[in-house]
Amino acid sequence: MNKSLLLLLLFAGMCYGQKITVAELQLRINPAAAEELYYCFAEGDKVLLTVEEANGNTIDEVTVIEYPETYKFKGHDIKKEKNHEFIINRKSVYKFRFNNAAKDIRLCNVKIVRVPASKLTENFVTSVKWITTQDTVYTSSTKDVVKGYDTLYVQKVRRVAASEKKYEEVVLDKNQRVEAKATFGETKTSVSFSLPVNSISKDETKKVIAWAYWVGVGEESNEFWKQNRKMIVGAVQGAASYFTTPLGGIAAGALTNLALPTNGEDVEYLVLSDANNMLFIQQKTYKTLDSGKGVASYKRFIDAASLQGKFSIVLANDNYVQAIDVNVKVSAIIEHIKYKDEKYTDTIITPRYEKKIMREPKIVSAKIPVSSDVKR
Repeated sequence: MNKSLLLLLLFAGMCYGQKITVAELQLRINPAAAEELYYCFAEGDKVLLTVEEANGNTIDEVTVIEYPETYKFKGHDIKKEKNHEFIINRKSVYKFRFNNAAKDIRLCNVKIVRVPASKLTENFVTSVKWITTQDTVYTSSTKDVVKGYDTLYVQKVRRVAASEKKYEEVVLDKNQRVEAKATFGETKTSVSFSLPVNSISKDETKKVIAWAYWVGVGEESNEFWKQNRKMIVGAVQGAASYFTTPLGGIAAGALTNLALPTNGEDVEYLVLSDANNMLFIQQKTYKTLDSGKGVASYKRFIDAASLQGKFSIVLANDNYVQAIDVNVKVSAIIEHIKYKDEKYTDTIITPRYEKKIMREPKIVSAKIPVSSDVKR
């Protein structure tokens, strides 16, 4: 705005001289607190500010700021300030701040009067509204940025499998007689066995990876065992190196079924771990690995918790006059691995970093006061 126009407006204002009260109110200002008023003024307005503490005390600080941060007036320890005036150079929002640093409440009488520069701005609306604006600000920080990579080839040695094979180990093959009830002998008996102990060293490992049992009564089950043996010769040629018996085929997982007799004397059986066998003997609650009743039966075990230790197969005869002969077989599959040293080249890629100042944008939202006639 040029000086000639400003002088013209000032002159017109002096000639016009219409005083318009913008605000006349009493503010209650709590201790260590502040109150703020916001009004918008037209270009060329003369503003008159009167401040008085109602009880004769002082207001710690009174400021008038052209929004956002241009000071028009700043006073301290004001008891009464009458008609302090300042000219509005451009249409702007003004903040009137009243600060109370005392330990008790202050009652502040405030009067704000505007004198328009001309009749053209007599009806100017001084109220403000708050709008939300968004702005992009940039923050700078120093970061490590990858500049390149260094590649290093290192000769190392590792242990690898030199050879690996699996084979069957027959753990148990026993005929066990179980007396009939009429003999007044023991109609229950137990057959115990231990699985091969795992052996682990730097150069080789031997581990039980599966096992299976067979329980068969009398000649009927023996005949079916022979049939099963004949079957494995042609049925599992590729897997034959793993095992030598039908039960080994079941343990290895190469066979899923064996032929079983349906006629003949039967036997009740329990397969127990050593700990549960002791509970069984003591007539306490126990858990079985398997149980049943029949002329013949079998089952495979691969769970890690059941691949080591001592076990028992408990047999019971419920026939009153006929003793039974039970064939009990157990086979385990052993995995045998031998190790050797192998040289190899390990590639180590290491990034190279450099310091770099990075500017990162950030969207900041803020509420600002504007003239109430702003379309938004």
